[in-house]
Amino acid sequence: MSGHSKWSTIKHKKAAKDAKRGKLFTKLIKEITVAAKLGGGDLNANPRLRTAVTTARQNSMPSDNIDRAIKKGTGELEGVTYDEITYEGYGPGGAAVLVAVLTDNRNRTVAEIRRLFTKHGGSMGEAGCVGWMFQKKGVLAVEKQHSDEDRLMELALEAGADDVADDDGTYQITTPPEAFEAVKEALDRVKIPVASAAISMVPQNTLSLTGAPAEQTLKLLDELEDHEDVQEVASNIDISQEELERLSAA
Repeated sequence: MSGHSKWSTIKHKKAAKDAKRGKLFTKLIKEITVAAKLGGGDLNANPRLRTAVTTARQNSMPSDNIDRAIKKGTGELEGVTYDEITYEGYGPGGAAVLVAVLTDNRNRTVAEIRRLFTKHGGSMGEAGCVGWMFQKKGVLAVEKQHSDEDRLMELALEAGADDVADDDGTYQITTPPEAFEAVKEALDRVKIPVASAAISMVPQNTLSLTGAPAEQTLKLLDELEDHEDVQEVASNIDISQEELERLSAA
């Protein structure tokens, strides 16, 4: 879990840079559109849409963009039809990798994702080859300066969280998907700011990597994240903070 948490923190910082380039907005608009198409445009009755809209607002997406994306999903405005697909594979060193995409061209996307795996010494696998290693969970990060662990644990567990773990500069809260909103609202009520919050695929077990395999795997994950059709990348890598700092400085 620690590797997932640390990499999630890296992704959160990276997402802020992506937002300036418009990449994050593009991905959020796709998610809002698909969520509205599948569950309707009412935020109160559609948890997936509510989460997507909350994330978009946290990243300063204009309300007009959000409204248009919802209307495209519900059919009030003409829009593109996206397929929701998860690809599975292995990174260098044997790390399990899940890639969730929203695409309007399956053939193009699968070819490009396969190329990225191959480029970085990994390989795409069959459906189900690594998916069994992951569970869908709500994951929230709270910086330590904003709450002590005992108070945070009491609030989170009472609202339905599974666990609160110490992860360097943050506390990582994991929840069942159905309790994600309740836990986030419990923190909002007492004004504990959340550094990041998302429903993600969390590995049940992790694989420790160092050296070249760790570096190659991070490059693979970064390039997959950067692909315009990719909504989420999950991996079971566990890389120590010291190793991450060494690789970041290299």
